Amino acid sequence: MWLAAAAPSLARRLLFLGPPPPPLLLLLLSRSSRRRHRLHSLGLAAMPEKRPFERLPADVSPINYSLCLKPDLLDFTFEGKLEAAAQVRQATNQIVMNCADIDIITASYAPEGDEEIHATGFNYQNEDEKVTLSFPSTLQTGTGTLKIDFVGELNDKMKGFYRSKYTTPSGEVRYAAVTQFEATDARRAFPCWDEPAIKATFDISLVVPKDRVALSNMNVIDRKPYPDDENLVEVKFARTPVMSTYLVAFVVGEYDFVETRSKDGVCVRVYTPVGKAEQGKFALEVAAKTLPFYKDYFNVPYPLPKIDLIAIADFAAGAMENWGLVTYRETALLIDPKNSCSSSRQWVALVVGHELAHQWFGNLVTMVSVGHPSEVDEIFDAISYSKGASVIRMLHDYIGDKDFKKGMNMYLTKFQQKNAATEDLWESLENASGKPIAAVMNTWTKQMGFPLIYVEAEQVEDDRLLRLSQKKFCASGSYVGEDCPQWMVPITISTSEDPNQAKLKILMDKPEMNVVLKNVKPDQWVKLNLGTVGFYRTQYSSAMLESLLPGIRDLSLPPVDRLGLQNDLFSLARAGIISTVEVLKVMEAFVNEPNYTVWSDLSCNLGILSTLLSHTDFYEEIQEFVKDVFSPIGERLGWDPKPGEGHLDALLRGLVLGKLGKAGHKATLEEARRRFKDHVEGKQILSADLRSPVYLTVLKHGDGTTLDIMLKLHKQADMQEEKNRIERVLGATPLPDLIQKVLTFALSEEVRPQDTVSVIGGVAGGSKHGRKAAWKFIKDNWEELYNRYQGGFLISRLIKLSVEGFAVDKMAGEVKAFFESHPAPSAERTIQQCCENILLNAAWLKRDAESIHQYLLQRKASPPTV
Repeated sequence: MWLAAAAPSLARRLLFLGPPPPPLLLLLLSRSSRRRHRLHSLGLAAMPEKRPFERLPADVSPINYSLCLKPDLLDFTFEGKLEAAAQVRQATNQIVMNCADIDIITASYAPEGDEEIHATGFNYQNEDEKVTLSFPSTLQTGTGTLKIDFVGELNDKMKGFYRSKYTTPSGEVRYAAVTQFEATDARRAFPCWDEPAIKATFDISLVVPKDRVALSNMNVIDRKPYPDDENLVEVKFARTPVMSTYLVAFVVGEYDFVETRSKDGVCVRVYTPVGKAEQGKFALEVAAKTLPFYKDYFNVPYPLPKIDLIAIADFAAGAMENWGLVTYRETALLIDPKNSCSSSRQWVALVVGHELAHQWFGNLVTMVSVGHPSEVDEIFDAISYSKGASVIRMLHDYIGDKDFKKGMNMYLTKFQQKNAATEDLWESLENASGKPIAAVMNTWTKQMGFPLIYVEAEQVEDDRLLRLSQKKFCASGSYVGEDCPQWMVPITISTSEDPNQAKLKILMDKPEMNVVLKNVKPDQWVKLNLGTVGFYRTQYSSAMLESLLPGIRDLSLPPVDRLGLQNDLFSLARAGIISTVEVLKVMEAFVNEPNYTVWSDLSCNLGILSTLLSHTDFYEEIQEFVKDVFSPIGERLGWDPKPGEGHLDALLRGLVLGKLGKAGHKATLEEARRRFKDHVEGKQILSADLRSPVYLTVLKHGDGTTLDIMLKLHKQADMQEEKNRIERVLGATPLPDLIQKVLTFALSEEVRPQDTVSVIGGVAGGSKHGRKAAWKFIKDNWEELYNRYQGGFLISRLIKLSVEGFAVDKMAGEVKAFFESHPAPSAERTIQQCCENILLNAAWLKRDAESIHQYLLQRKASPPTV
């Protein structure tokens, strides 16, 4: 599915520690299963179901769509002709299709070998995005041809068939015509049966200006002058495989490209804005290596003759896996060899890999159970992406790579060009592995949340006895409902004798278990969840936790286990199961930590805590703690790369300097200001990896002049990556009048529509004042923002980024009341989750603020010795 341009989740951070998990980031969970997971891991009631949603009638279905579209890039309209080969399964005098923002001019149906019957009426059901074509006589069972002439608008909503604004190298503003159909927007480009389970083949033709590039899912098979206009050409594409409507794509615009062939002979092209072909080479290399990897892994060839990857100027998501024509935000595809930072390369590699995995999972085989269109956009969230990824990672480890590959091949081979249910995947993996996959996985996909495993240990002569118990983990604390859900949990256990190998593997299939580890000496530590592969939280007894802490300091615990230990403790503190002070003590043990991914997670959690404590009068004390934790690694890294450094060292340097700079670390602030001055004056241009931390630091501790310089740099930037880099940090500016200036800038022509969200989100995350100002700005400008993003996941993202940092009970009520009077149907669950989060934050603050304050004061009085 489309990959949102979001901050890395724990699951995504773990991708860069150790071997990668199988490439099915969210594809195992059918949408119906995912909807059941939608609410937080709180024991709170689900929202009431929306009004009943009716699927399209099954009496008529498509076999093939022959579609010709003629977009007008000046008037922003398009003309369309559809000839669909259809099967009438049950005699009827009407055909019901999906149709949104399209005007049908004429429609007819010709039974095979019989006369054409013209439709006498078009009844549009706008709320359900349907049209009913009425015929004067009954359409008998059998095949025939449905013909529809229609017109539509090239909208500016970044969905359906829409216009995308770009600037030519000479500075002229022009428009491309592009598509985004997932999940239910093909109906905005042509009348169709727009449900993923209703598949057909497609013959697509585009009538376009002869100086424009025209692309679709398949290769071009004919290009000829258009008879009515010498400035136009008609471009015809080969017939597609059987596929869902949401995977259809077409693009008309001005592009350059780079190309190669994969070792399997597939033509791979990356299309870029004109003059930027060089910036497509990195993605091209990644794609050309990734396609054969998946082909070998799944033992199923890529089924199309070509694949195009294209950068779209205005694009709501991160990317979309249209079969054979994958669309991307520019920042998810383009890499400038000199001016792109390491994190951008990592992001491009991840997004390209993710979308290419969909060419098999989702495209070749589709899992789908969709409700009302207004619900669908909400599915693309942390639960489907991160929980989906985490559960599959655990499953892969439980099955083993060999049997996992074998099961994947069985599944793909059996269901290619068909629709499959989650249970079909379990059956294939069960047949391949001989393990009870369905029984295990049903406990993960058919109930909300995940377990907390409590463990305590006792030395019995030369052995260690472990007592394990499981209960549901709740963000609000202990589970209080009746009949606590149970999971079948694959558990691995390691010891300090060999920290990288599992001493024991078990399947915990009951609430409590006793496990004996043979030959474990009293001085050895024991840890659950080797490699943090299991999707559960672990709570250790005090003695067990104490024994693990030296393994963090001396790095004898592997990196991903150090990360998992800290991450579990932080979640337990947030839920009120342990004290936050205990986590702060553990964080101090990371003084020798060299690993970027470990620091990334620790930094994220400290950021959450800093935001929480911005509601107190001792915010500066937590900044002192941040400086103490990060300054040793900052001193070791320095500002400039050392010989032999790798990709992760560059990421770590940017992370650490940004953290120290934001916290006001004196030496970091002074050096950032010096380097920024040299950069602006052209004396010494900042390396791409240092720009974000330096920009953030000087803005956080700067004035109006600093902001003006940043806005000037934004205007001058030729790369979208640099514009986005600046947009994300503008909210760090501390002064109220400057914050208003940034918010006004967010809605200006200077910022692409999809990026407004990150500017406003940056203001909300920048300071306590910024959070209040961003929320007021959203309320004051709601009509414009909702009109721009309605029905897409960006509206959910905007709401989440803007309000999730509040920690006062009454704010939950204010947010709830605002959206009751300003409904946003596609964001209802997000709004509920945000309100729950605000209440949880408020409870956390009440519970732990005083003890955190006392601990920080105590540290200041007697600093810890390292």
